[in-house]
Amino acid sequence: MKVEWLGHSSFKLTESTGISLITDPFDAEKVGISYPEVSADYVTVSHKHFDHDAVENIKGYKAVIDMPGVHDLCGVTVYGLMSYHDHKKGALRGRNIIYKIRMDGVEVCHLGDIGEDLSPMLAELIGSINVLMVPVGGRYTVNARQAKEYVDMLMPDVVIPMHYMAEGYHTVLDDLDDFLKLFEEENIEYTGKVMEFDRTDFDGERTKIIIPKRVSQ
Repeated sequence: MKVEWLGHSSFKLTESTGISLITDPFDAEKVGISYPEVSADYVTVSHKHFDHDAVENIKGYKAVIDMPGVHDLCGVTVYGLMSYHDHKKGALRGRNIIYKIRMDGVEVCHLGDIGEDLSPMLAELIGSINVLMVPVGGRYTVNARQAKEYVDMLMPDVVIPMHYMAEGYHTVLDDLDDFLKLFEEENIEYTGKVMEFDRTDFDGERTKIIIPKRVSQ
């Protein structure tokens, strides 16, 4: 499978069959950074905020997934789990949907705008995963320390941090470095705009933090 980071919490995932899915597209004007011209078969939305639900930016999609439950998308399985956007059970910012996406045998978990600490129950529901996409910018989501706890408990093979401060943002988030300094430098890898994963890549021996370049206009 192929993964491209479109910025903020938005990724494009493409299976070897050609089926594609985009997570949490954002409103470029309101966020402050550009959003590329992209198309996909499906779109997932973790919650209805402008920086996560700008579905109108995606061309040619067949369906939008914005509800919990199991969704079979032409062989790609998407499992939505209800969670909270804050530490007060949604009282501050509402609910958030975590998506577990299975493509080419690779289990990807996109945490959306998770704002609650990882409980043993939620960890059990998420289960075994290969790739974890986790917000690390704090303020509106979990912060670096809390994100590290997700990594430690879920033990994914790969972690892709998201939803952190970038040049041009109209809002203020914590910096990526706040998260990276919690890991050994030898486990951090900077890569290009396209990441490719195969289920045979994962040996379960260590967790690698991957920082991709953003796909832009």
